[in-house]
Amino acid sequence: MKIAVLSAGSWGTAFAAVLADAGNDVLLHARRDEIADAINHRHENPAYLPGITLPTTLHATTDPAKALAGADFVVVSIPAQSLRANLARWAPLIEPQTVVVSMMKGIEIHSGLRMSEVITEVTRVPADRVAVVSGPNLAREIAEKQPAASVIASTNETVAKTLQQACMTPYFRPYTNTDVIGCELGGATKNVIALAVGLASGMGLGHNATALLMTRGLAETARLGAILGADPLTFSGLAGVGDLITTCSSPLSRNRTFGEHLGQGMTVDEATVATKQTAEGVKSSAALLALAHRYGVEMPITEVVVDVIKRRISVTEAASRLMARAPRSELYGR
Repeated sequence: MKIAVLSAGSWGTAFAAVLADAGNDVLLHARRDEIADAINHRHENPAYLPGITLPTTLHATTDPAKALAGADFVVVSIPAQSLRANLARWAPLIEPQTVVVSMMKGIEIHSGLRMSEVITEVTRVPADRVAVVSGPNLAREIAEKQPAASVIASTNETVAKTLQQACMTPYFRPYTNTDVIGCELGGATKNVIALAVGLASGMGLGHNATALLMTRGLAETARLGAILGADPLTFSGLAGVGDLITTCSSPLSRNRTFGEHLGQGMTVDEATVATKQTAEGVKSSAALLALAHRYGVEMPITEVVVDVIKRRISVTEAASRLMARAPRSELYGR
């Protein structure tokens, strides 16, 4: 398969390496000449995956037209809130047969759209030619060829199976799913819950608090998913609880790390500088909460995270507010 990967951040580079190891012809688009040169000549991406040796068969370019020419798949891995503007430039270069693959985990601010919905709206590519990759995928571990699995979701099962075969390696195991809504929602929401877990950790709270936030965070995700038409089984799989566990537990998680910085007393601006890379949950949290309000779904953890980010409440007040909620049934209470 000929595959274009846009662009050369940590996850884009790691997945491009998976695709190259699986035997595909992969061209990675980088915004900066020095990154493309390092990938082509030194087989590394020192800006995003320092110390990792990339496949010699992986090549890079700064020319998106060159990357997209003749591509069977175009894999898009950029910050969620910049997707629309970038796609507007790339859309005329996407050929009629190309399948567009989203690696983003976020909800667009203002529109409340999932990433696959932004893709179809901007590119006019039909939904059955769009796929989503989601799951517990820490980029550095995958680039190190540590065992990992993921979910490839598409309403077109043939598309999902074709991409599954294109990225199967001895260290990366993809599963297919037709529940695009559930996979995208799980990926977006777990980032917000990881911010909450990071806040708790930064405040010095223990494992009980972490378990509380992860479990009730999954309940929030499932409630919204049920309203939006997701398959509830998706949330018990890799794109649901699997991704949630990894993002909330690992020190490699940007969202958890960002939350820890806030819990330790940093401002949002200070935490942004300290985290260095994009923590999608920071901007997507408000869009996710607005989506929940639109459908009358209660998401108290998400609401508290938004209020902390917007400096409406302190981190101490956040913990108190969650613990002061009225008692209810675990299974049937909201």
